[in-house]
Amino acid sequence: MTTMNKLMSIDEAMAKITDGMTIMIGGFLGVGTPEGLINKLVEHDVKNLTIIANDTAFVDKGIGKLVVNKQLSKLITSHIGTNPETGRQMNEGEIEVELVPQGTLAERIRAAGAGLGGILTPTGVGTLVQNNKELIKVENNEYLLELPLRADVALIKAKKADLKGNLLFAQSARNFNPLMATAANLVIVQAEEIVDIGEIDPDYVMLPGIFVDIIVGEA
Repeated sequence: MTTMNKLMSIDEAMAKITDGMTIMIGGFLGVGTPEGLINKLVEHDVKNLTIIANDTAFVDKGIGKLVVNKQLSKLITSHIGTNPETGRQMNEGEIEVELVPQGTLAERIRAAGAGLGGILTPTGVGTLVQNNKELIKVENNEYLLELPLRADVALIKAKKADLKGNLLFAQSARNFNPLMATAANLVIVQAEEIVDIGEIDPDYVMLPGIFVDIIVGEA
């Protein structure tokens, strides 16, 4: 693969994902989620995945499909309320669920992308969120030390990509996608439109191509 052309077929790209990997998946209740990549994960039936995501969408949409197909062993997320199957599997002990406040989730991912050792946040102090975490006092204020979140692979969705991997996201579909692309060893992008290098105005590049390894088109 050259740095000037990162195109790959969706089957070639998803063949790089194997059992037991940790995967970040962009999206917010299915908005900005790479549905084609998720469908291929379901098709390939990769198991024992740790998924890092804002939520598990719905039983028939987005990450919910992976939950229903029982491909997760662990989930790190901020919200599961729209997917009753996630709650059922959690309560039955079929998957481990780590619930993280949404802002903390975003900042833990950002910390990994920036190479930081963690973040300090007051969110969760004095609650169950504090369990097994280091409490640090700064100027008489108490903070939890939250550690970075990094993944083997990030699956993200873009509105437009050029052949070098520069990305443009559509409005709120940006959500967690650019953050996650900075915090994974391998970044696979599903793009609605793929254009030649230079066709995206540099002022509109929302994630530079240095973070992107593979681009696939719409399935």
